[in-house]
Amino acid sequence: MSVEKPSGLDPQTLALVRIAAATATGDEAKLRQRMIAARAAEVPPLWVEELLLQSFLNVGYPLALVAFGVWRGVAGLPKETGESIAHPDWERWTTRGVEACGEVYGRTFHKLMLNLRTLHPAIEPLVVVDAYGKILGRPGLDSKRRELCTLAAIAMQNAPRQLHAHLRGALNTGSSRDEVDEVIAIVEDDLTKEQALKLWEMWADVRERALDAK
Repeated sequence: MSVEKPSGLDPQTLALVRIAAATATGDEAKLRQRMIAARAAEVPPLWVEELLLQSFLNVGYPLALVAFGVWRGVAGLPKETGESIAHPDWERWTTRGVEACGEVYGRTFHKLMLNLRTLHPAIEPLVVVDAYGKILGRPGLDSKRRELCTLAAIAMQNAPRQLHAHLRGALNTGSSRDEVDEVIAIVEDDLTKEQALKLWEMWADVRERALDAK
């Protein structure tokens, strides 16, 4: 059960998190409403562009394309598109991907790499280079906000292992426990009561373990 608390996250980050959760629903009306609210909150357009790019990873191409279509209708053509994606940057993406992925997963990073190789040898470079190096390590949006938005999107899906990892990842990238509480309270509005209860239970476990580790 969520408890009302004073907001610690800035209004721009909260608006971004609401968009991230909406991308997982495919609800165009909800997306449009939240994107308009983000513009009213003066969220930098580049932040939204970067969030939607990482949504290809978090919710898949179909839903990410829907979200981009709604955003273009709200914001018009992009004035700033950030870093280009070009294959000559492969080596730099690899280095940046290791750093970004290591920041999110912390001490479990090497275990993750072993697990990915076990699933299929091609998955490790897909995650490290394509996901974290190409997209999540891009300038334009900081790692804390990226991870909170990733958490919001994954919380909308049936992926408990990934959800558990990104609850920890939010703490690893600098969010406080109260800030994660805020994000979960936002996401809760888009979940069933049963889904919300499971999310809060999982977060309670992660939060307790994080306290014990100190």
